[in-house]
Amino acid sequence: MARIFSQNAENKLLEAGRELLWKYGFRKVSVEDICKRAGVSKMTFYRYFENKSELTKRVLNNVVSEGTDNFRKILTDDTSVAVKMQRIIHLKMDGTKEISREFVEEIYNDPGSELQQFMIKLTTDTWIGILEEFKDAQARGVFRKDFKPEILLAMSRGFSELIADPKLNSLYSNTQEMIVEMTNLMTFGIAPRECEIKHVSNEK
Repeated sequence: MARIFSQNAENKLLEAGRELLWKYGFRKVSVEDICKRAGVSKMTFYRYFENKSELTKRVLNNVVSEGTDNFRKILTDDTSVAVKMQRIIHLKMDGTKEISREFVEEIYNDPGSELQQFMIKLTTDTWIGILEEFKDAQARGVFRKDFKPEILLAMSRGFSELIADPKLNSLYSNTQEMIVEMTNLMTFGIAPRECEIKHVSNEK
């Protein structure tokens, strides 16, 4: 029973942290705010997390891990290329839904900060694993065979600068719209050409 309560308390803190961080950003949210939303004491908070930064890292890691797992399922399921593209875009939309511009800017506009360094490493490590998934998908004809998946990693590193650009930001109603735009450009740019789709179909 104690273990179940322990897991519930930890999950409540993570859920409350994600909700508040997404809405208000890192700086405006305090440990007290998270505890109040989760319905637990500060003593309970510090039983699981050293500080607010550690909770934020867990939240980010959980979100990225969940997104990566879903992405891999999309690449390997038995659906058409068009359906895969649509699901990838919707996955990205869901992943960025309700993220405040403040939270994104706090991470990407604070060079050398603990959270920025964590996010850079998390993103890089995640992409390294996904590159292999892309190569497997290429072999199955899901994506163009003549593009180098490694360029996606290089492009993703430049996204942080674009997201943090105030002039570019002003063109969009929110951060999610901007991220989806980038995803659209990247995703449909690597879709197989019609001749490749026919070739793969003939092989089957």
